Amino acid sequence: MRYGEVVRGTFLSRPNRFIAHVALDGAPVVCHVKNTGRCRELLVPGAAVYLEKADSPARKTAYDLIAVEKGNLLINMDAQAPNKVFGEWAGSFLPGLTSLRPEFTWGDSRFDFRLEDGGGAYFVEVKGVTLEENGAARFPDAPTERGVKHLRGLKRAVEQGHRAAVFFVIQMKGVSYFCPNDGTHPAFGAALRDAAAAGVGVFAYDCLVTPESLAIASPVEVRL
Repeated sequence: MRYGEVVRGTFLSRPNRFIAHVALDGAPVVCHVKNTGRCRELLVPGAAVYLEKADSPARKTAYDLIAVEKGNLLINMDAQAPNKVFGEWAGSFLPGLTSLRPEFTWGDSRFDFRLEDGGGAYFVEVKGVTLEENGAARFPDAPTERGVKHLRGLKRAVEQGHRAAVFFVIQMKGVSYFCPNDGTHPAFGAALRDAAAAGVGVFAYDCLVTPESLAIASPVEVRL
């Protein structure tokens, strides 16, 4: 996926989950943050950030914050991007793909994608990963009961004869492995291991990131 006009700025502050103050050419601007997660290790004063100029002049904010530099890592932090890039790449995940339906409701669960290749349904839940610690990509960066519910739904789907997977899109390049962030949300890690034991596929892929683009790249070792 590609963005439109992108500019580089300097992060100043984040008054709430939805907006940030960024210096552009020395002048402060208010921009929309396309990630409501904590991102405390990313959005630190002085960090270089990348903003996409909004298409609509009627918007309250003229820019969206989409990426940030953390040391030598360029991290895409657009929460909408993982589903977009997975949708573009789904044919590589499931060769022979004949159908792709986003936001598919199954029972009391709503999965990001329902794929099909002639062998029946394949449910996929996509999670974007922006947290890196000592070379490891971790998820989540904050407790997510919704994420636990998704994993339980995938497990039920497998138990009823369907294929199912959780796919972690690591929104950076250069990590050594992926693991659940048990220190932040042990229930998510337990649910992930339980789902994997039941036959839910657990995949993690890193991404090629530029200020203007994001693309799924290579598999990353999963450590449960």
